[in-house]
Amino acid sequence: MATRVTMLRPIGAKKSRNIPAIVSGNMPTMITESEFIAAADRALSAIGDALDAALDESALDLDWSLNDGILELECGDGSKIIVNRHVPNREIWVAARSGGHHFRADGDRWVDTRSGETLDATLSRLLREQAGIAIDF
Repeated sequence: MATRVTMLRPIGAKKSRNIPAIVSGNMPTMITESEFIAAADRALSAIGDALDAALDESALDLDWSLNDGILELECGDGSKIIVNRHVPNREIWVAARSGGHHFRADGDRWVDTRSGETLDATLSRLLREQAGIAIDF
């Protein structure tokens, strides 16, 4: 059975449809390596912040660390989900037990290059499938 954690928003704040709260913002067209790294690092930090908020509100069995553009989530069963920036392709890559995903900036969101699914939706789904944890980013 999955544990459900819903992220709280300030009163009056709206969740944008199809724009992940964890990675939204005015992301510039990524021309330079440094622009990409800054945007990807903002997204990775926002994911970490959302995880911290969810973990503070519950007794979820999930550990995570962020080091030099690599976000590592360790599930209660010892399996991992890795989210990292891939500078040469200007993408954020996600590796999980079920497979890999590549995300490119599309305006102010990160979108899977194959499925079109957003980064926040993918992470929510992967955590549910792999760790039995439901976190709404």
